[in-house]
Amino acid sequence: MECFCLDLTATQTAALLKINRKTVNDHFQRFRLMIALQRMNRCREFRGVVEIDESYFGPSRIRGRALPRLRGRGTLKQPVFGIFEREGEVYTEIVADCSQNTLRAIIRGRIDPQSIVCSDGWPGYDGLVDVGYDKHIRINKKKSFTKGRAHINGIEAFWSFTKRRLAKFNGVKVNFAFHLKECEWRYNKSSSFLFKNLLTLIKNPIKVLV
Repeated sequence: MECFCLDLTATQTAALLKINRKTVNDHFQRFRLMIALQRMNRCREFRGVVEIDESYFGPSRIRGRALPRLRGRGTLKQPVFGIFEREGEVYTEIVADCSQNTLRAIIRGRIDPQSIVCSDGWPGYDGLVDVGYDKHIRINKKKSFTKGRAHINGIEAFWSFTKRRLAKFNGVKVNFAFHLKECEWRYNKSSSFLFKNLLTLIKNPIKVLV
């Protein structure tokens, strides 16, 4: 548990504790499952100043195909939508696309309409004022990344943290959803806080109804 909360890899943990790496991986995967269940069962709406943004995860190139490195929209990368509450937490959701209908459904289900919502100019965020989000502020990144106190630096910092962290695993091809929820859980938290939270999850596991 301590090695996991310190964000050591399974290989590092196995070498340090002198136990089989498969055993470590099995434990780490159980921890990730418990964390993912905790994060997905989060019911509270985001309130206050809330930042929203989309990001894309996956290889820049497809092996065996001589194509230029591509980023973001229009690629085969996996789109992910994120919400960041200032002075609060992050919520992410893997999505099929970043269309207006897809993003609006998540926003309406997760964000209090009284919140100040900050986003970039992506068309998927068009029309939020029409569905009750009167305090929607948009950032034109071609001109500036901030507009007074309005910015999306928090959620973009989370994307940066997540991509740096996953890079040490040489990209995550299996159980990406679990790793994504783990990054939510870890973001801006101390290892001592993570240990206490993980211990609570182990003592009080969340049951899944089938």
